Amino acid sequence: KEFVAGGVGQFGSGWVWLVADGDTLKITKSANAETPLTDRLKPLLVCDVWEHAYYLDFQNRRPDFLTSFIDNLANWDFAYQNLG
Repeated sequence: KEFVAGGVGQFGSGWVWLVADGDTLKITKSANAETPLTDRLKPLLVCDVWEHAYYLDFQNRRPDFLTSFIDNLANWDFAYQNLG
């Protein structure tokens, strides 16, 4: 839910990230070419929320796109491996 809310709350183009901040998992978002690496956060999973990433399939329904991403596209094994 937090990942979807983060992506929906990103105004305009950008990214929503699942990151590790030490032993804590966080959801963060960034605009354009920003990355959480500059804040010393460890990216585990990222989703592009620029319109070109979802518009053909979801039109302006970004929440539906993000839910579909989490449920069907996110590679949780990869994210878990990045956590280690």
